[in-house]
Amino acid sequence: MSEDSISTPGFAELGLAAELLEALHALGYETPSPIQAQAIPPLLAGADLIGQAQTGTGKTAAFALPIVQGVDVELARPQALVLVPTRELAIQVAEAFASYAARRAGFHVLPIYGGQSYVPQLAALRRGAHVVVGTPGRVIDHLERGTLQLDALRQLVLDEADEMLRMGFIDDVEAVLQRTPPQRQIALFSATMPPAIRAIAQRHLREPREITIQARTTTAMQVQQRCWMVSGLHKLDALTRILEVEDFDAMIVFARTKLGTEELADKLAARGFATAALNGDVQQNQRERIVQRLKDGQIDILVATDVAARGLDVERISHVVNYDIPADVESYVHRIGRTGRAGRSGQAILFVTPRERYLLQAIERATRQKIAPMQLPSTEDVNDRRVARFLQRITEARELEGLEPFQALVERYEREHDVPALEIAAALARLVQGDTPLLLQPEARAPREERQARHAPDERQDRHERHERPERHERGEWAGAGEARPRAPASGAMLLYRVEVGRAHGVEVRNLVGAIANEGGLENRSIGNVAIRHDHSLVELPADLPPSLLAKLARVHVLGHKLQLRAADAGDGAPRASRPASERAPGRGAGAGKGGYAGKTGYAGKGGYAGKGEYAGKGGYAGKGGYAGKTGHAGKDERGAANERGERSKRTLPPRKPR
Repeated sequence: MSEDSISTPGFAELGLAAELLEALHALGYETPSPIQAQAIPPLLAGADLIGQAQTGTGKTAAFALPIVQGVDVELARPQALVLVPTRELAIQVAEAFASYAARRAGFHVLPIYGGQSYVPQLAALRRGAHVVVGTPGRVIDHLERGTLQLDALRQLVLDEADEMLRMGFIDDVEAVLQRTPPQRQIALFSATMPPAIRAIAQRHLREPREITIQARTTTAMQVQQRCWMVSGLHKLDALTRILEVEDFDAMIVFARTKLGTEELADKLAARGFATAALNGDVQQNQRERIVQRLKDGQIDILVATDVAARGLDVERISHVVNYDIPADVESYVHRIGRTGRAGRSGQAILFVTPRERYLLQAIERATRQKIAPMQLPSTEDVNDRRVARFLQRITEARELEGLEPFQALVERYEREHDVPALEIAAALARLVQGDTPLLLQPEARAPREERQARHAPDERQDRHERHERPERHERGEWAGAGEARPRAPASGAMLLYRVEVGRAHGVEVRNLVGAIANEGGLENRSIGNVAIRHDHSLVELPADLPPSLLAKLARVHVLGHKLQLRAADAGDGAPRASRPASERAPGRGAGAGKGGYAGKTGYAGKGGYAGKGEYAGKGGYAGKGGYAGKTGHAGKDERGAANERGERSKRTLPPRKPR
């Protein structure tokens, strides 16, 4: 029996309430995924559970549906807590809870995460939230403030536990677990089961049920996979461009819900494409007619749901477009398996919104294949194809029989109206084209900020790659005692800060960057160089951070220890300020000296920031009267660039802050 034909129990057989079944039907859910089918019954029965499954296998519904069913909406207090590693996932999970509880009047879910103001979170907690979804650091903040009470907690979920371990939050997770009532139910989900996660399960879970899902993760090698990061254009416009430019015979476009297939098929048909929808509501005889029309070439595009397309094998299908990203890796593999069958080649295109990047990463990890990004066809590309097709229509029409009467009419019009044949041909072409413009209008250039955001690397992927393959800065290494990781220069002025965690506390660069970016709401690329010392660390942050954010970062926990972030001073062995990237021009002898980031001997050269011939010219970053020339770390009270004679630069940095 093929995997496509394996029967799966329906949601109605899992013991879910009628109101949840109605919500799932409205969302277009047809059959549960393997993790949902195996996890929902024991969770409804109140058992603790360990679920080992890849990200994107449908785990959210597996724990969210039992929680929604068990919540007492009359009790306006947190009854379930879900811990997740990132703010993006917190938002995603909270939105899923809201959609599943659409038929439960009075149900409230609240995401809490770093980078958002406390004000709306405090207001929502005062009103009463039944389910709280949060990152460990922000949850601990609320627990310490007394604004989050867990005495009525019934269920606790640890989602992506191994990811929280990797990001350095596992001690924070332990701290939260110790503050929960002893009678609560715990569900732990993790893609892998490292010893630290297994130890947590042994300490806190009571006779847990263990479920391991082995997802099908092999993809056909003859299928070329590409992805488009959704930005700028609407998805429908982007799909239209792809359909106009790509050379395809037949195509399946996958949408998430039944309603989505109908709406998308109607919109594509309105744009002139031969399209039909295929979903679970289509009767078997009608399904057979649609498939036959696809095989015969009467329709070219099939918009389908996952279940409706299972087992579909049509030789014409050359392309698969994932208009909505699938909820699990196995569904993705099934989808792209509709092309490239029986040794044929195929194309698979995946649309990914910013909030769905973690699903893309899960697909790449599970399939062990990198999905290459694609550039959408430009306006010029689309217009070139439209013109080529129009000219081809003329060529084909000239080969038809019976043109003589039309030629006679054109000649007659030309004589009677004294109009050149070229103008007559243009008028006839306009008549054939109708009201639909032949060419797209040139697109306006996107604002600089939008273009930068569009090409910005994903935060979690960037962090992962930095851990796997640390870069070497073009100016050398940030020298000094301890681990150092130079990073791409951030734009704008930077200040150096000290945090009271270091190697002695088990901290690595990835832990520190992850905590600051996640809890401080900062872009990953805005964090500068990081140096890990024995009992403390140094990190460069934007100089314009508000005092309230710096105070919040000082309270952030990493591996169970508060950062206690403060401005670094001269005694910390590194400069407190760095110049904007635009001003970081190398002096004589390039951007770095013989041995490292700036000076001849490393970070501070002979006597300060820059030594002979490096960062700031022959005399170093500052001369006799400035920051760190040959004669020492700092002069009297100025920190401007100076030459060897001690001449002050025109640009003077702000006075040193007191400790």
